[in-house]
Amino acid sequence: MKKWLLPFCLWLAACTGLPENVEPVQGFELNRYLGKWYEIARLDHSFERGMSHVTAQYSLNDDGSVKVVNRGYLVEDGKWKEAVGRAKFAGDPGTGHLEVSFFGPFYASYVVVALDENYRHAMVTGYNRDYLWLLSREPTIPGAELKPLLQKARELGYDTDRLIFVDHRGEPSGD
Repeated sequence: MKKWLLPFCLWLAACTGLPENVEPVQGFELNRYLGKWYEIARLDHSFERGMSHVTAQYSLNDDGSVKVVNRGYLVEDGKWKEAVGRAKFAGDPGTGHLEVSFFGPFYASYVVVALDENYRHAMVTGYNRDYLWLLSREPTIPGAELKPLLQKARELGYDTDRLIFVDHRGEPSGD
């Protein structure tokens, strides 16, 4: 066996795990989660850098997996960028832990760690604390509803001072 294969496989497995002391929501109902979400805030990462007006659209595929369409406006380039992926449950469908792939057979964790009872606001993380998204069904979250999400993120060990708040004002024209 190649020397790099075992470490590579272990790294891939780690990408679908959970950050330490972070638990996904229980009683998760996929059908209520489907639809359009606005990205309110995120930790910086290369695949969304420089984007405004970021949304995620979730719909059911015929095979029961979830179609994921992430869309954002690249401000500097003046154009829209879209990524289409596929998600599936990492285990129990009543647990908010999915695996999402935008690159063939490679999956990464999509962990819903907070979700209000009306499925209007959510907090999502990846396999480690470098990834965090605050999502809403509307382009903004009122301060009184945002504050508890930020507090929970801090309690879970996320650096909320590094959050980028996404601009959703107006609708950019562009390709």
